[in-house]
Amino acid sequence: MVHNLSNLPEGLTGDELAKRLTGDVREVFSTMVDMEDLLHLPMQIDAMTQFENCVTAMVGLAGTYNGLVCIHAPLRQALAITMGMLGMEVREFNDDVRDALGEIANMIAGSFKQHLSRGGADIRLSTPSVITGKEYMVAARNPDDTITLHFATDDDWFVVSVVFEKD
Repeated sequence: MVHNLSNLPEGLTGDELAKRLTGDVREVFSTMVDMEDLLHLPMQIDAMTQFENCVTAMVGLAGTYNGLVCIHAPLRQALAITMGMLGMEVREFNDDVRDALGEIANMIAGSFKQHLSRGGADIRLSTPSVITGKEYMVAARNPDDTITLHFATDDDWFVVSVVFEKD
């Protein structure tokens, strides 16, 4: 789902940016997690909302564009992502899961930053932050400038969302 994106770099539409982000996610998951067959589901969902038994990894954008790049996954999917990255069994949420999801969010944010940096825009990335819990809520300042991508894997799902605005 692509909301009303404004102030994009010249020659880049919201749909094109969403298409590039989809490609970035697929590339990161193929390379780092060995998940080749991600299915992008064009579902109308609101990723900046309440989650139950999930893990959310976030990386902030600051500079010409400000915002947040997030990956939201059910706990069992976060464990599967971590096992794919590390090549070892992971049965519970721990530092390995935190590090793996944070690194995935960081890589996706780095790719997304390159698309926004066309024409010399200065954008910096924050250190990844990871939250998890039985129930929590993620809120962003301006949910209208959002790209939300829903992916299905063989066993589960995850969501990548980007909220941003031009400074």
